[in-house]
Amino acid sequence: MKVYGLIGKKLDHSFSLKFFNEKFKKEKISNVIYRNFEINYVEDFKQIINQANIYGLNVTIPYKQTIIPYLDALCPEARKVNSVNTIKIYENKLIGYNTDIIGFEHSINTLKKYKKAIILGNGGSSQAVQYVLDKLNKEFIVISRNSKYNYAYIDFNLLKTHKLIINTTPLGMFPKIEKYPNIPYQYIDSSHYLYDLIYNPPTTKFLKEGIKRGSNTKNGLDMLKKQAEASWNIWNTQK
Repeated sequence: MKVYGLIGKKLDHSFSLKFFNEKFKKEKISNVIYRNFEINYVEDFKQIINQANIYGLNVTIPYKQTIIPYLDALCPEARKVNSVNTIKIYENKLIGYNTDIIGFEHSINTLKKYKKAIILGNGGSSQAVQYVLDKLNKEFIVISRNSKYNYAYIDFNLLKTHKLIINTTPLGMFPKIEKYPNIPYQYIDSSHYLYDLIYNPPTTKFLKEGIKRGSNTKNGLDMLKKQAEASWNIWNTQK
C-alpha cells in the first residue's frame, strides 16, 4: 500500500487527512492511505521517512523551513521562498516543493483591485504569499515582531492606502481561537479585505473584527484545497 501523509505538530484537526482519504474514496483510488505524522522536533523526520512505502508528504507549521536541510533538492519556487510544504520521493531522493504558492495565487484571482497589501507574519506561509504578490506586481509590507516593521508600524495612514490585510500567523488557529493579530482594528472599514490563511475555525477572531466593521473577508480553505490538489499532481508525475 502506498502511504502519503502530513508532517507537523498537533495535527488532531488536520484538513489534509480528511481531504485526501475522502478523495481516495470518492475517486476509487485503491491501495493508498494518507496519515498524520506528528513530530515534536524536526529531527524526528528521519524516523518517518525511513518507513517503507512512503511516496509523498505534506509539511505544515512549524516545519516548512526547518525541514529543508533534510531534503536532497528543491524546486525553483521552494528555493526562492525558502519554504517547503510538499515532499516528493523520486528515485530515492527527497525533493521539496511549495504548493502554497499555487494555492494562494488561485485564491486571490478575484482580488485584482487591491494593489497594496499588509502581510502579517514572516514565516514559511508568508514567504509564499510574498512571492505571489511580487509576481502580481502588488506592493506589500511585511509586519512581524522580528522584521523591519513591527505591529506598532500599522496606523491610520498605512491602513488608508493598504486595503488588503493577510494574516499568515497561527494566531487564532484552533484550539487557541481567542488569539488574534494586534492591529488597530478601529481603522478598518468596508474598504478593507481581510484574508486569514487559517481555516479552522472558519471565522477567526481576526476575520470577525473585519466583519464587525463591514470588511469583506476570506479564510484559508480555498487555498488549502488548491494546494492539496497540486501536491497530489506532483506526487503522481514522473518528475
